[in-house]
Amino acid sequence: QVQLVESGGGLVQAGGSLRLSCSASGRTFSSYAMGWFRQAPGKEREFVAAIWWSGGVTYVPYYADSVKGRFVISGDNAKNTMYLQVNSLTPEDTAVYYCAASPKISGILSGRADYWGQGTQVTVSS
Repeated sequence: QVQLVESGGGLVQAGGSLRLSCSASGRTFSSYAMGWFRQAPGKEREFVAAIWWSGGVTYVPYYADSVKGRFVISGDNAKNTMYLQVNSLTPEDTAVYYCAASPKISGILSGRADYWGQGTQVTVSS
């Protein structure tokens, strides 16, 4: 079992930044692929970014086209924590942001992750 807890959301003006955190417990952090998703009101949940490790190697992260160049995903294995630095925010980025974990990266990229956090709200005002 893996427990995931997000934090760091809030209200920010357009053009601002936030750093979201996802703290993992229950299993070795580096044994899983990790990802961020978001769900805006009235919309389906969508993939944002993913990162994973194998044999001590951090693989090149994936990003959705809508956030590429603005968001940065990273992880700290020693702290069992994953981060999402969100920059140059626009009102279209307003959503609940969820972190997810899966034994394989395919689980993250397909949206069928094994474990999900409860979400953290990001609201961007214009």
